[in-house]
Amino acid sequence: MSTATRRMTVAQAVVEYLSKQYTVDRIGTEDYRERLIPGTFGIFGHGNVAGVGQALKQYQQLDPAIMPYYQGRNEQAQVHQAVGYARHTRRRQTFAISTSIGPGSSNLLTGAALATTNRLPVLLLPSDTFATRAADPVLQQLEQPYAYDITVNDAFRPLSKFFDRVSRPEQLFSAFHHGLRVLTDPAETGAVTISLPQDVQAEAFDVPEEFLAEREWRIRRPEADDEDIRRAAEAIRAAKRPLIIAGGGVLYAYANEELATFAELTGIPVGNTQAGVGVLPWDHKFSLGAIGSTGTTAANAIAAEADLIIGIGTRYEDFTTASRTAFQNPDVKFININVAAIDAYKHGTYLPIVADARKALVKLNQALGGYRVGADLAAAIAAEKKRWDATVDEAFDTRFTPLPAQNEIIGATSRAMDAADVVICAAGSLPGDLHKMWRVRDPFGYHVEYAYSCMGYEIPGGLGVKRAALAEAARGGEQRDVVVMVGDGSYLMMHTELVTAVAERIKLIVVLIQNHGYASIGSLSESLGSQRFGTQYRALNEEQHSFDEGETLPVDLALNAESLGVKVIRIEPGEKVIAELEQAIRDAKAAPERGGPILIHVESDPLLDAPSSESWWDVPVSQVSDLDSTQQAFKTYTGHKNRQRKLLG
Repeated sequence: MSTATRRMTVAQAVVEYLSKQYTVDRIGTEDYRERLIPGTFGIFGHGNVAGVGQALKQYQQLDPAIMPYYQGRNEQAQVHQAVGYARHTRRRQTFAISTSIGPGSSNLLTGAALATTNRLPVLLLPSDTFATRAADPVLQQLEQPYAYDITVNDAFRPLSKFFDRVSRPEQLFSAFHHGLRVLTDPAETGAVTISLPQDVQAEAFDVPEEFLAEREWRIRRPEADDEDIRRAAEAIRAAKRPLIIAGGGVLYAYANEELATFAELTGIPVGNTQAGVGVLPWDHKFSLGAIGSTGTTAANAIAAEADLIIGIGTRYEDFTTASRTAFQNPDVKFININVAAIDAYKHGTYLPIVADARKALVKLNQALGGYRVGADLAAAIAAEKKRWDATVDEAFDTRFTPLPAQNEIIGATSRAMDAADVVICAAGSLPGDLHKMWRVRDPFGYHVEYAYSCMGYEIPGGLGVKRAALAEAARGGEQRDVVVMVGDGSYLMMHTELVTAVAERIKLIVVLIQNHGYASIGSLSESLGSQRFGTQYRALNEEQHSFDEGETLPVDLALNAESLGVKVIRIEPGEKVIAELEQAIRDAKAAPERGGPILIHVESDPLLDAPSSESWWDVPVSQVSDLDSTQQAFKTYTGHKNRQRKLLG
């Protein structure tokens, strides 16, 4: 063992260490080696400018490839960029993010929660107040009289999968070793937060050369236990109406081809979660599409009668289970295959299988030789799929004027995009409509952040996906355009990363749907008897102190984007809206790859709904009310609640 050391600051050691970390992932017989942290985002303040900022500048002058630095306009948005990148690279890569203390750090909190909820890796390096307390209190320091060691960064503890604070330089080694252990663990990954006090960042110490050497982190993909596979095969053979629910874990395990083989060998149909869109092409014979509250009528009809649910890589969000009303067969059982035990054991499953999705499917395909579902289920699959496809065709092809329905806009966007292109969304009515209607043709073609459904994720998350797509193309992979679909509500939350795209001349295509309010919550509010309260962008009626009936606000979001340096295409209301929108997207796709972002502005009618999923989502209704609308909504709600099940199967 070498005893050689180098005199460095803590920040310099962190930057060089991160530049030498690699993931190694074996899929089948092939190994894939990727740089774990290909770059660092940072917004600098007094907490990190002389620490991590100095280190990044020093290495940039030495060799810019050691640790590329990326700007951003908002700390939360920088996390979203890292998450989008991590999702597209299937959790093999992510970014580090350095912030100053106080608000710079706390701006990361929403992003941390989003990353952890989505089980997507991101490395957060928020600065902290002086470890020595030599200057106390410092600017932006939080003081609590009952616990003086608490700082703003303690708020990261419940939001992170790993948290540590490096109060002494010597703690650096264990903090980062264990932090990256969690970051690269498929079952445990999420936000990894390592707090760096501002004085410690600049402190010098002797760093062992071993710490700065290249290190590989092999992504663990556990095998399924043979006895579990035997029992699962036995249960599948005994089932009359089995159904697969495929989640994001199928994609992260690169198991989509094995899943297709499984469905084709057995005839078992597949419904997918939001994170699982892309596990099969939309027109695959056994793909029923989305399942649950935002699902297709095809998937939900088969789910209602299913006697065996085979969950693969899903966390069973309430949208997936239609708030536990989707599965109405009194004898329904669950087999859950998941790399994370917490998900494998959900709903009191009949058989939890804690394993990599691909490896489990390989074994199941071998164990189920000769098995196939009955002709009655096969006929039901074909009939329900045909019915839903016709429903979507009608929704896409019906023309409303002068303002189109969101359905038409989705259809036009889908037709204008190539198979390998990626659609991005996160919040509002769009995710539900996309989930049930988007006709995905590529495993990487759909990215809707719906575990946290964070307003404002769309543009920075899309920018992160585009960064990953550019890196993919540079290695000889697919050429992909990235199209962000976003409503005006989410756009106003966090559009500033458009400036980042302008600065780096990144072609991000944004379809901005202007409907002057919160369409999704407006519709939900109406269904719950609250009459779309507070969901429209209107001028204040001072007499009633209401924003519901006033004049539409004179806000021009297209002009706003133009002022940021974005190329804007306006689609005017009228009979030719959809044709012009399709052409605008094609024109944007034909623009130079390094020409900067392009925003397409189109208005829609928020009162024109998407086709019904014939499903439900549990949002409580006031049990007592003076409003007739609320009283009627509560009666409807009670009827749905009576169908809710504990699902211990």
